[in-house]
Amino acid sequence: METILSQTRSLESEKKLEEVKAYFEHELKTQLQLTAVNAPLFVPKNSGLNDDLNGIETPVSFSLQGEEYQVVHSLAKWKRWYLGELKAPIGKGLVTNMKAIRKDEILSPIHSHLVDQWDWEKVIAKEERTLETLIEHAIRVYQTLRKTAIKAQQTSDLPEKPLILHSEDLLQRYPSLSAKEREHEICKEYGAVILLGIGGALSSGEPHDLRAPDYDDWSTLVDGKPGLNADILVWDEVRQTSLEISSMGIRVDEVALEKQLNELGVSGRKSLPFHKALLNGKLPYTIGGGIGQSRVAMFTLKEAEISKVQAIF
Repeated sequence: METILSQTRSLESEKKLEEVKAYFEHELKTQLQLTAVNAPLFVPKNSGLNDDLNGIETPVSFSLQGEEYQVVHSLAKWKRWYLGELKAPIGKGLVTNMKAIRKDEILSPIHSHLVDQWDWEKVIAKEERTLETLIEHAIRVYQTLRKTAIKAQQTSDLPEKPLILHSEDLLQRYPSLSAKEREHEICKEYGAVILLGIGGALSSGEPHDLRAPDYDDWSTLVDGKPGLNADILVWDEVRQTSLEISSMGIRVDEVALEKQLNELGVSGRKSLPFHKALLNGKLPYTIGGGIGQSRVAMFTLKEAEISKVQAIF
């Protein structure tokens, strides 16, 4: 079989890849008090559990014993539901090695149709649904990345502390640039950024980036600015551009879910099992996110192509 696997891969490079992933996962579990769990590869189509990402991607679907299933895009909603099933206490959470198929992904040096993430979720109290909680957890994820980079290379290009900035302030800083161009410039200057407020409309009338309406809370105003979610971005010295490592956020409560479903014109989802349970107060309040395993590996091992860290044919 003809393969496009990198010819530079070896048992030694595979060992380094394994070590980086194992170290990162161990540190993440320690930082956030998480327990590793198994996760599904597919979920029932009508459960409301799959992630519709930006709303335009089509999941891989199939029939099984007369029921329609979808291969997951991510586990953003499944994790919250499962923490409810586990009756996890406040302050505890889970992490899983998620693999997904995103057939509509535009291929690039950092994208393939296979998505591998550490998908994590943690129970919080309702009064902890704050910007402070979001930033605290984002910094812990960032610290895990920095420690992993130092472990892999004995040094790190990452600053000790990332810049914390709202996407509205980034817009005001570079009003003539596109969202991705703004990310490039700010990461080039500071090395690492926790960028807040992804999904809610900014003063331009447009969001910094699109987000699904039923997991992250991107509509609740904090200091007059939208969003209780964030992206963790770093400057990639190898590719000389910004690199998104993680997307995370405080999850929607009943009010935010209702508002965001209506705003995006998908209020019909309220009848789906997941959404109905959330609106009826049956699910815990949580914070969570996804961290790209291949992104972490590429960044910490200083690889320019995803084919160096994924089995791509």
